[in-house]
Amino acid sequence: MVKSIIIRDAKHSDRDAILAIDEIAQREQERVDFIDRSLDSATCLVADSSGTVIAYGVLDYSFFGNGFISMLYVAKSARRRSVGRSLMQALANHCKAPKLFTSTNESNAAMRSLLASLGYVPSGVIENLDPGDPELVFFLNLNRPSVTPGR
Repeated sequence: MVKSIIIRDAKHSDRDAILAIDEIAQREQERVDFIDRSLDSATCLVADSSGTVIAYGVLDYSFFGNGFISMLYVAKSARRRSVGRSLMQALANHCKAPKLFTSTNESNAAMRSLLASLGYVPSGVIENLDPGDPELVFFLNLNRPSVTPGR
């Protein structure tokens, strides 16, 4: 576990720090544009440890009006230390819709394991996004009073 994680709304001043941890953004303009749109629309949260951004996540409502976590990215140095779990729980707590969805590639075993541990259930498969690596869609029902995300 990383010491003293603060999950907070991302600010435009976090842009360079987000770009610095996101290896895909360092080589793909499309990812940089996505980050900029997320910052502009105030749909991005960051995990901050001692004043350093170590992860970010994006929650929007573009998936049939439901909550959709379209991005979870944790800096390599902070992986496998509960940062992703904390950020996913914060995104679920921020969600204003009763249904929350997210997705990951079939090859991303770590994310699939995290989602299962947080109570997400499989909800479908999307072929042809990444050749040979289907996108798996997951669902979390936020409307059940007896279930707390991550418990």
